[in-house]
Formats: sequence, structure tokens, C-alpha cells
Amino acid sequence: MARFFPGSIRNLIASAAAIGALLAQVPAQAAETQIWKDIQKAGVLRCGAAVAAPYVMRDAASGQYSGYFVELCRDFGEQVLKVKVEFVDTSWDNIVAGVQSNKWDLAMALNQTPERALALAFSAPATEYQVSLLVNKDNPKFAEAGNSVADYDKEGVTFAVMSGTAGDKLISAAVKNARIMRLPGMDETRMALMSRRADVLVDANDTNHLFALANPDWSKEILPEPALAKQGVSFGLRRDISPADLQVLNIYLTQRRETGEIDALIDKASAEVNATSKTAQ
Repeated sequence: MARFFPGSIRNLIASAAAIGALLAQVPAQAAETQIWKDIQKAGVLRCGAAVAAPYVMRDAASGQYSGYFVELCRDFGEQVLKVKVEFVDTSWDNIVAGVQSNKWDLAMALNQTPERALALAFSAPATEYQVSLLVNKDNPKFAEAGNSVADYDKEGVTFAVMSGTAGDKLISAAVKNARIMRLPGMDETRMALMSRRADVLVDANDTNHLFALANPDWSKEILPEPALAKQGVSFGLRRDISPADLQVLNIYLTQRRETGEIDALIDKASAEVNATSKTAQ
């Protein structure tokens, strides 16, 4: 037999149910806000490091890391979280998976893309990025080439790019006729161009610009028109980071960017890259 309750009792039952639902959500919401607290409890911030100058660099002899994202990660950990900072060597193919599997807390120098946003969260951008091309200006294949990717996308042309990077994905979508040579690191892609195993080097505009400055006698930099991409370069974090925790990092980055401190770090890293290039020559 159906039971009927007075309106006041029905309202009381509904209110109790709503309170119960809210209480059930509290543990989940609380768990979302623990990332920085967990790192502070552990006493170490782990930064995933895939090498790409001037963002992230690693001295082969000492194993020490430098670059402006390295400086940002170190400063955020030591000055904001008050913990030690550890850099974990990885590759661009694995850097997102490392965040997902909790092998490191921050992935450094990630380009903001929709595909990556399905897998992790992004901080506010520290800098802006676009893809550029670098070629040997005496290469006869490009005697009539302009600034369009299509001018270089020809049979018999080889593009060299770091595997797994944003540049890899972008050039793979744009190139229809040329061959793409995917290599594990920046040194390998540069050597491919210098040895003429590759005709075009695909990389970040600031990285290619530094390389072009170090090799003015033979190199030519091209900023494609239309642009292949203009993206923010950010830290990558776990997708379950709370808005409050993400705001901590975003405020830190925004303040350092607006005061010009990040520009100063870029200049410092760029000088280091050029000094290393001159020593190697």
C-alpha cells in the first residue's frame, strides 16, 4: 500500500538526502586538493625532463640540468612549495605518460594541444611557441622555395623532427609528399641536417633561431606562412589537480612572466646554448 507523508516530512526527507549527497562528495573533493600537500609531505617535487634547448638542457658530463623551464621548476619547488627538486630524465614520447603514471609531478615545456589536454592538465603558458623550418640555404632543392610548407613538401625531400613532439604531430599532418625522419633528440635532428641526411629541420622557432645564429654561414630559418602552430608552452600536470592547486602555479607563472623574469631566464639559457655551440665548433 502506498504511503503518503505530509509536505513538511517530505521536505525534511529531501533535505536529508541533499545533505547526504553533499557529504558523500566531500572526500572526493578533498582528495583533489592534495597534490601540493602530498609533494610537501614527500619533501620533493619531481620534474619530468625531455631535452630541448633552451627550455630544458642536460650536461652530458655532469648530468646537471639547465634551461629556463628547469629554472622555473626549481624555483617553484624551492621557493613556493619549500621542497627539494628532482629532475627525471625522459623522452618526448613518454613525457605525458609519466605524468599519468605519477612518475613525475610536473612535465616541463609542453606545448598546449587539444590532444594532450585529453590526457593531462596545463598550467598557464610561460612562453609562446610556433614551429619553424631550418634548411641549408645552398640546397638546390629549394632554389625557388618561399615560406609555405608546400614549397618544401616534395618527393626526394626529408624532414627531420624529434619523435613525439608537437612539431612531429604538426609536420606529420602537413606533409604529404616528403619523407619524415623521426629521431629521439635535438642533437640527432641537428646532425641529420648538418650531414645532409635531412633537408629540413623541424623544431620550435626559438630553438631553430638559436641554431641559425650559431651557423649563419649555411643555415636559413623559415617561419611558415600560414603558421603551422602558435601555442602556449606550459607545465603539464595530472588532470585531477584541483582548481585551487592549479591556481598556485598559474599565479606564480603569470607574475614571473609579467615582471619580465621569464624573459631574463630565456636570455640566460640562450646565451648558454650559443656558448656551448661555439665551444663545440
